[in-house]
Parts: sequence; C-alpha cells; structure tokens
Amino acid sequence: MRLNEVVYSDALPIDGYGPGFFRVGGEIKEGAMLTGAKGTSAWGGYEDAEPLLALAGEVDVLFIGTGAEIAHIPGALRQALEAEGLGVEVMNSPAACRTYNVLLSEGRRIALAALPV
Repeated sequence: MRLNEVVYSDALPIDGYGPGFFRVGGEIKEGAMLTGAKGTSAWGGYEDAEPLLALAGEVDVLFIGTGAEIAHIPGALRQALEAEGLGVEVMNSPAACRTYNVLLSEGRRIALAALPV
C-alpha cells in the first residue's frame, strides 16, 4: 500500500476536539471557533453572523458544526449566508471536523464554524 503525506493549503486541519475545545494545527482553541484559509478565531455562535458573511467570495462551502448533536441553525442565518452565495452544510461538530479535513486535503475552498461538543 502506498501512503501519501497530506499537504494542506494555508488553512490548518482540525487535529482533535473535546468538551469545550478544538485543537487546530496543534493549538487548543477554547469554545466556538471559525477556521479557514485566513486562520482560526473565536466565533460568537449563531448570533455572530458577520465573520461568516465576510467569507462570501472566498469560500464555496461553509460547514457549521452544531455541537454534539445535529440541530437546525436559525433560518435567518441560513438565508443571509445563502443570499451571499455561500453553500451551507450543517452537521454535528465531529462530522463537520472530519468533513472539513477531507475537503481541505483536496484543496477545496472551505471554512468551518463550529460549536464545541
């Protein structure tokens, strides 16, 4: 079997997560976070739409991790994101992290906003 090293773009992969935190590129980030090609920052949750809307034109798909369980995001948030041309995929945070890493390794233009488990 041939193994290839995964090379990521400017964005860093999600290395792990646990109760109340994510590990992104080896660094612990407490609480909800937003990560993508421009780096990783704290995210204020569903009410903090501005940093998500700022991704319009820079990413094709925004993954939203809803914590330990899958849940609907507020309809107004989804409508605002889609009106800006962002594809929105909602799933629980563990699945969102895994999917983000796979697509990141393929060089896709993506970002992840996630609530901790």
